[in-house]
Amino acid sequence: MKKVIVGISGGVDSSVSAYLLKQQGYEVEGLFMRNWDANLNNDTLGNPTLNNNICPQEQDYNDAVKVCEKLGIKLHRIDFIKEYWDYVFTYFLDELKKGRTPNPDIMCNKYIKFDMFAKYAKELGADYIATGHFARMKDGKLLRGKDDNKDQTYFLSQTSKKQLENVLFPIGELTKEEIRKIANELGLVTANKKDSTGICFIGERNFSKFLENYLPNKPGKIVNIQNNQTIGDHIGLMHYTIGQRRGLDIGGFKDRMFVVGKDLNKNILYVALGDENEYLYSDACKVTDINIIADKLPDKCTAKFRYRQKDTEVTLEKHDDYIIVKYPNKVKAVTPGQACVFYNGEECLGGAIIDEVYKNNQKLWYL
Repeated sequence: MKKVIVGISGGVDSSVSAYLLKQQGYEVEGLFMRNWDANLNNDTLGNPTLNNNICPQEQDYNDAVKVCEKLGIKLHRIDFIKEYWDYVFTYFLDELKKGRTPNPDIMCNKYIKFDMFAKYAKELGADYIATGHFARMKDGKLLRGKDDNKDQTYFLSQTSKKQLENVLFPIGELTKEEIRKIANELGLVTANKKDSTGICFIGERNFSKFLENYLPNKPGKIVNIQNNQTIGDHIGLMHYTIGQRRGLDIGGFKDRMFVVGKDLNKNILYVALGDENEYLYSDACKVTDINIIADKLPDKCTAKFRYRQKDTEVTLEKHDDYIIVKYPNKVKAVTPGQACVFYNGEECLGGAIIDEVYKNNQKLWYL
């Protein structure tokens, strides 16, 4: 009997994953990963607790315990707090300092869930690891999950082909509705639990207040890039991302306002008015940190520049350590620091990190 160690997060997806694997005849054990010290800066964060005075991470662990008891499987627990800080959180802070918009969940998959977790699972005698990601593996290919609205291959785009060799994605063929139905029929405590949102180590906490503990705010001017007029003040460039329209708190304008750029040296946040303003769009970008999961990356494919964004047809101009991704149909709010993920139909080919953004063969000076 093959042994599988399942990453049990205390959510419904991983709970049903463990059940399905057990039904398929595997020897199943769970592993709960503690990646963040929930007590860090609680005084300044307002002590993020639930009604029963248990922090969300510990509540997740308690739910994981109940799920494993219900399914009759053993649950292990391990701390990856130092590793998460070194490989994910430090990266997150460094990118913010550069004025970019990082995606730490992608790096968590690369360095923690499919590296540290996999190594520890092997020590426990695992033949395979499994997670509750909406994705599929078939003939060595990483495929999108069947539920288009929940597909998570975007977040797996920096994992290597080697890392995915002995990985199972039990819920990849199911929709979220089907998963909740199974969980309800089993009477799992996680059946109707709300999905976690936001960056994993921040959770439901206020993003701005959280960051104040690690990076000092540097307030500056907000400038309308369309007429170069100062129209307000920002609380710190790290709190804004390209395409953002909420949180600007500037009245007196009829049209909607969007963040379109940042000047790190002058500490200026650039905004523009109108849903279709030209400053939001680009037709090419330079990507680095290229990770190819497929056997090869074609010269033409589709790409996503943000999670849940529709696929865009792209042409790839390959160089030694970077790729110029061209998308003549133009895309809104392509953002340095975010992931560009490549697809061929259902297959996720790999991904890269957006470094520079262009329009009409010119680098956008305000990004």
